[in-house]
Amino acid sequence: MSCVFYFFFSCKIYAQHSQAGNLSRKVTIQVKQKRISEVLSQISTSGNFYFSYQGNLFNADSLVNLSVQNTAVNTVLDQLFAGRIDYKENGQYIILRSAGLHLTIEPDNITTAERLYLISGYVIDTKTGLKIKQASVYEKRLLQSTLTNNDGYFKLRFKGDYNEVILTASKEAYRDTTLIFLSNITIKPEGYEDTTSQRKTRISNIVENMGIGRFFVSSKQRFQSLNISGFLANSPFQASLTPGLSSHGMMSSQVINKASFNVLGGYSAGLNGLEMAGLFNMDKTDVRFIQVAGLFNIVGGSVEGVQLTAAVNSVIGNISGIQVGGLVNNVRGNATGMQLAGVVNMLNGNMKGFQAAGIYNLTKQNVNGIQFAGLANTTRGTMNGLQVAALFNYAKTVKGLQIGLVNVADSSSGYSIGLLNLVKKNGYHKISLSSNELINTNLSIKTGTQKLYSILMIGQNFSDTAKIRTIGFGVGHDFLINKRLSIGTEYTAQLIYTGLGNNLSGLNKFQANLQFKICNGLTIFGGPSYSLYDTDYPDGSGVKGYKQHVAPDYAHAFSNKVKGWLGWNAGITLF
Repeated sequence: MSCVFYFFFSCKIYAQHSQAGNLSRKVTIQVKQKRISEVLSQISTSGNFYFSYQGNLFNADSLVNLSVQNTAVNTVLDQLFAGRIDYKENGQYIILRSAGLHLTIEPDNITTAERLYLISGYVIDTKTGLKIKQASVYEKRLLQSTLTNNDGYFKLRFKGDYNEVILTASKEAYRDTTLIFLSNITIKPEGYEDTTSQRKTRISNIVENMGIGRFFVSSKQRFQSLNISGFLANSPFQASLTPGLSSHGMMSSQVINKASFNVLGGYSAGLNGLEMAGLFNMDKTDVRFIQVAGLFNIVGGSVEGVQLTAAVNSVIGNISGIQVGGLVNNVRGNATGMQLAGVVNMLNGNMKGFQAAGIYNLTKQNVNGIQFAGLANTTRGTMNGLQVAALFNYAKTVKGLQIGLVNVADSSSGYSIGLLNLVKKNGYHKISLSSNELINTNLSIKTGTQKLYSILMIGQNFSDTAKIRTIGFGVGHDFLINKRLSIGTEYTAQLIYTGLGNNLSGLNKFQANLQFKICNGLTIFGGPSYSLYDTDYPDGSGVKGYKQHVAPDYAHAFSNKVKGWLGWNAGITLF
């Protein structure tokens, strides 16, 4: 059954002038006889975004005068180009293009039957009359679309009861055109919501331009994204086998879903609910609440909620919530909450919360919280919290606590605990030579800061009849009295060797040294000490040539194994 439909053709040209985002940023520019290219560079720097345009779009060397104050970027561009240039937003870019490129829809067949509506035709360049290939033709509310073939031809079929069908044709570098078909039947748009009338969107194509995105996203979907990059819609549900086999078809990349279930993988505009996939999820914009994948998640915007995968999470924007990756978490923005990775966390921005990785954490800006790694942590900004690693910690500025075998910082007002604590600007890098009542030659390396430094030491009592060898580790703190005078309090734990094979005894030593700085690089010190000696061997059991009675005669015994005594310590410190 067929009938006559009334339709009217409207050359409504929807310019892509967005009133939100970078085009609405206010800038102040005062230039006289400056090249257009320099003026655009000044505008982009002031607004913190980028311009993109073809080199032959306008004469970049043309000299212009411009005087605007606290004016929106789109108004400035209108004034600069006098309407000859059109523009649209895409992520952090404003794309400039010729305003003279127009297209139109020329229908050649309109067929209707009960609950069936078929439209076919051509998309044509209005200036040249040429038919345009790979243009998108779509119905926004019904989320149905197609691409024109090499002859500019398209065909769309709609099932359901409709009062009107509104077709939009879009092509990169052209202005959109809309064609409205009318009937007297009630429309039932199946629960979809067209959001473009309520907000202007800025959609980035970063995900599909990534190597893995190009692999999984078809060329038709990429053309679709380029053609209708400013359009987003909401849907309650999506199901897909792969990105090309979805309940939304080619429109899947323009739809934000409340629930998305992908057998192998899916590609959507975003998420505002729950998304699960056997292998992977890819979303162009923001993801909210829960995203779970067996292999990887890629998000072109930010994540708010929980993101889980057995392998890799990659987020172009920020993460706020909990992110768990079996292998790697990679976030280009900031992270707030908890970031857990089996191998590596990589974060370009700031971390506020808890970050843990089996091997390595990298945060390129500041950490306010806890960094925990099986091997190493790196913070290229300020570490304000706790940084713990089995091997190595680095922070540009430490305002908290570092615990690791080796800790490195450019500057520190906090504490570092490790065998080596290297602080470049205000740290200790000292070598001490000293003697005490037990061992006449000791060498110590002290690293850290005045607040807390570590001590690596070796010593030997050079004697023909009373040799002792020792190795130990300790910590210390300096109480500054003035520029030259200070008191150094130190604790060391040492192993004592008296020639008995692999059998070692323990010596714990507490000392307080009065330190006097003679000049830069040279300090003398001396003071009292208290020692506790713990051994399983009775006096006189040492090897010949080694000291037989380690504890002095005046030592007092706590038990058969432990003795204590007062002693002394004196020496010099270099550097």
